Amino acid sequence: MNHTLKTFRKYASAAALAALCVPAFTVSAPAAAQSGSQLGEVVEALRGISTLRANFTQTDRSGQTVSGVLTLKRPGRIRFQYQQGVPLLIVGDGKALTLVDYEVKQVQRWPIGNSPLGAILDPRRDVSKFGTLKPTGNPNVVSVEVRDRKHPEYGIITLIFTRKASAPGGLELTYWVALDSQNKRTTVRLSNQQYGVAVPDSTFRWKDPRPNTRR
Repeated sequence: MNHTLKTFRKYASAAALAALCVPAFTVSAPAAAQSGSQLGEVVEALRGISTLRANFTQTDRSGQTVSGVLTLKRPGRIRFQYQQGVPLLIVGDGKALTLVDYEVKQVQRWPIGNSPLGAILDPRRDVSKFGTLKPTGNPNVVSVEVRDRKHPEYGIITLIFTRKASAPGGLELTYWVALDSQNKRTTVRLSNQQYGVAVPDSTFRWKDPRPNTRR
């Protein structure tokens, strides 16, 4: 196993958890009331995404990078299909996040209901408690930091948007940064974003590599 794959395995879960906030940044009444604000624009932009397909590159704190294709379907479903040679798959079904390692035949799942991501995924909860605008110095770039100050162990996610007229709500998510409680940073950058593409539900199924099990 090469060094890139070893390092990637170490940080894959944090990056994937960060990714789950993308399709499911839903709005509750307090956030929606901020009409005209940048936070309100971000909420509306993400609400405007029904499906999304994009290329991504994922970089850990040591500078190791892997790439692949991200497919998203609201509410809450996401798939990271990594480049050839990386025997890992990450799938979110809106309730749990699954990391499948086909090389060692292991499956790991994380519940998301008890984290800030749970608040983002569940439209009944108040996302404005967790999302904060951060200054960028560029009127065409919007940054939103998501954290739960009562639970610092959940880490921090920062979403970066660029103004683009053809993107839903006029804002395009270009990258995000996940910082866990040990200050391990993972960055995921998107390119070639395609909105409203046909995405069958079968996209979010996966083959279980463990003996005598299938999904």
